[in-house]
Amino acid sequence: MFRNLQALRQVSQRTFSSSTRRSLENKVPEKQKLFQEDNGIPVHLKAGTGDVLLYRLTMGLTVFGTGYSLFEIFKASFPKKQN
Repeated sequence: MFRNLQALRQVSQRTFSSSTRRSLENKVPEKQKLFQEDNGIPVHLKAGTGDVLLYRLTMGLTVFGTGYSLFEIFKASFPKKQN
């Protein structure tokens, strides 16, 4: 039992070590140039197609939700006719 726990400890130390095996490239200067460029595009759309799609999806859901809420309020404001 103790041997199993010791093996698990060794595996976890190897897996979660603080040293990196490969160095990651710093992309911050590239992103700074992209977002600070004065090209007339709003900052929330500068990262490309993914941002545009996410923005349009969010706006579409917002407009649909607002319209549906107004429809339900309108429908609830009039009593149903009893036959």
